Amino acid sequence: MSPAHAMQALTAVSSREFLKFITQTGRLLSALVRPSLWLIVFAAGFQNVFGVSIIPPYETYIEYQVYIAPGLLGMVLLFNGMQSSLSMVYDREMGMMRLLLTAPLPRWYLLLCKLIAGTVLSVLQAYAFLIVCALFQVELPFDGWLYVLPALILAGLMLGALGLLLSVYIHQLENFAGTMNFVIFPMFFISSALYPLWKLQESGAESIHWLAQYNPFTHAVELIRFALYGQFNAVSCAVVAGCLIGFFVVAVIGYDPQRGMLKKTGRGG
Repeated sequence: MSPAHAMQALTAVSSREFLKFITQTGRLLSALVRPSLWLIVFAAGFQNVFGVSIIPPYETYIEYQVYIAPGLLGMVLLFNGMQSSLSMVYDREMGMMRLLLTAPLPRWYLLLCKLIAGTVLSVLQAYAFLIVCALFQVELPFDGWLYVLPALILAGLMLGALGLLLSVYIHQLENFAGTMNFVIFPMFFISSALYPLWKLQESGAESIHWLAQYNPFTHAVELIRFALYGQFNAVSCAVVAGCLIGFFVVAVIGYDPQRGMLKKTGRGG
């Protein structure tokens, strides 16, 4: 594989993903409306019940919005990663995946191109949400917009690799609803996206606290949260990078028709 062929493949796969995204305007709107509703509506109801703050020390609506904003950035990356998984399943059913994976290039590189293209879209949507935060006067440091870029890329790659892995085992589009219930929602709610982990432990939810600590999405959120303030969370970075490598390697194996699940289903390239 020459550098020219590698760049040509990356450009072709990325162009296709961008064209699909541009023609699906509802996809961008849903990517912004979902976290925006959580930021504006959910923050008000969850932070204040009968006039009493239920998540101290976030005594005001604005303070709680600032806390959950990194978690909602993670939500944007998470849902787009799963959307990429849905796209892979659709391409496989339509036969496009067979054409892609039979190209005269290493299979792992073709999957990496797909992952990179999806991550770029995820990061662009994350920055669009940061603009929404600024419009609603959620006071995130503007220099953090630059600091957070590597964290968004790494977290986006990890969540995209998870979506890639799930696409190996989702054989029909109808099964995607099950993925929402058993993967996306548990990852999001059992994390530090909406409330600090110490609050879970303080309330006596030890099992939930333990699960949240070992949830890769928690570490993606914490990596983003620290980066927004110009800080580096080494533990979260190591966990996210390790999960990225693990998810991607297993996905590549799964897409190998000689070794993976695709051999059993007859869906390989």
